[in-house]
Amino acid sequence: MSENTAAQAQAQENEAMGTAYIVAALGEQELRVKEMGQWRPSYLRALREGDFDTWAAGALHEEDAPLFVDLDATFDEIAAFTAEVMTKAGEEPGKSGGSSKSSKRTRKR
Repeated sequence: MSENTAAQAQAQENEAMGTAYIVAALGEQELRVKEMGQWRPSYLRALREGDFDTWAAGALHEEDAPLFVDLDATFDEIAAFTAEVMTKAGEEPGKSGGSSKSSKRTRKR
C-alpha cells in the first residue's frame, strides 16, 4: 500500500471514528493533532527519536502534516508545540506514560 493510499485510508478511519483533534500553535500557524489516545506506538517512537516528519504524518491532521514539514520549525519551536499539545491533552510534557520501576530491590533466590 502506498503512503498516499495509507494516509487516505487513515483519514477515512479517523472520520468514521470521529477522531478529535487538539489545536496548538507552531509559530503563528495553528495545527491539528490527534488526541494521544488515537496515536499508534510508532508515532510516539518517531517523536522520541526526533523523526518529526514521520510523527507529523501519523499524528497530525492529514492537511496539517505537509504544512508542519513546510514550516521547517526549529527544535525549540517543535518542543514548545509538542509541550502545548501534551498539556492540552492532559499529559505532563517530558514524562512517559509507562510504569515506573519499583524503588525496592528484590532479592534473588
